[in-house]
Amino acid sequence: MLAKIRDTEIFFDVHGATLEIDGASVREKPVAFVSHGGPGAEHSIMRPGMDPLGEYAQVVYWDHRGQGRSARGDISKYTLDENVEDLEALRIHLGIEKIVSVGTSYGGMVAMAHAARYPKSVAKLLLIVTAAHSGLNKRAQEIVAERGSDEEKEITRQLWAGELTTEEALRNYFRKTWGLYSTTFDESKRAKNEESLARTILSPEALNHAFAPGGFLRTFDLRPGLGRITAPTLILAGRHDWICAPEFSEEIHALIPGSHLKIFENSSHSIRGDEPEAFHAIVKEFITGSIQSQINQS
Repeated sequence: MLAKIRDTEIFFDVHGATLEIDGASVREKPVAFVSHGGPGAEHSIMRPGMDPLGEYAQVVYWDHRGQGRSARGDISKYTLDENVEDLEALRIHLGIEKIVSVGTSYGGMVAMAHAARYPKSVAKLLLIVTAAHSGLNKRAQEIVAERGSDEEKEITRQLWAGELTTEEALRNYFRKTWGLYSTTFDESKRAKNEESLARTILSPEALNHAFAPGGFLRTFDLRPGLGRITAPTLILAGRHDWICAPEFSEEIHALIPGSHLKIFENSSHSIRGDEPEAFHAIVKEFITGSIQSQINQS
C-alpha cells in the first residue's frame, strides 16, 4: 500500500489485526511501527523475524523514502531528518494516536529521533542494536580491524569509501559480512540468507548518501535531544555487535530518562537471529506489559 504524504509516496504493509476477539469481548491491540535498518534496505529484511509481534500487536512495516517500494526522488532528501518527518506523517495518515515505535539499527536512529521530536506520538519506544551519533563509524572500523577477515576488511572499506554503487555490489557486501552481523552464521544458513537477499530491494544511492564521505551518518548526533523522550523505552544490544557496539546502547540508556537496557551476551547485530527465543520474550513483555520482570530475570 502507498501513502501519499508530504512530497513523496511511502510504501507500508500491515501484519496482524487491530482488534482481537475473545468471546463476548473485543480488545484493541497496540500498533507497532517497525522502522527498518540500512540505509539502503527495506522492510522485508525485518520479516519474517519480526512477524511474531503480530500475535499481540498490529504491525506496520514501512519503507523509507527512496528505498524498497517507496517512491524515488531527490537523493539529497534521503536523510534521517526526512525519515523522521515521514514517520510522523504516516502515523497521522493512518489515524494512530500513539504508536509503539520499534527501530532496528538505522531504524533505531529514526525511531529515537522521532520520539525526541514528537514525544506525544509515541506510547512505547523499542530501540534494537542502534547508536545515537556518528562515532559508530570509527568504532566499527576499529572492531573490523581487530577481528575481521581480510575479505571483511576490504568490503567494509568499500562501504565507507562509497564504492558500493550497484545493487549487486550491495548484495555482495552482505554475503561477505554475514559472519560479522551474526554470531550463529554458518554455511548451513547461507541458502536461507540468499533467499532473503534475493527478495530484498536494495538502494545503493540511499546507502552512500549516509555512509560515504560527506554522508549524513558521518556527522549526526541525537544525544542532545534524548532527554526529551518521555515514552517507556527498552534498549536491546548485542555484546558482539560490530556496527553498533554495545557501548552505544549503554550511552543511550544513560541519556533517556527511565529507560531499560538489555545486552544479549551471545549476539551480534542480529539478536533476533542469534537468540530468537530470548529476544521475542522480552519484546512481548515490553509491548504487552511491564518490562521490569524480564530485566530482573536477565
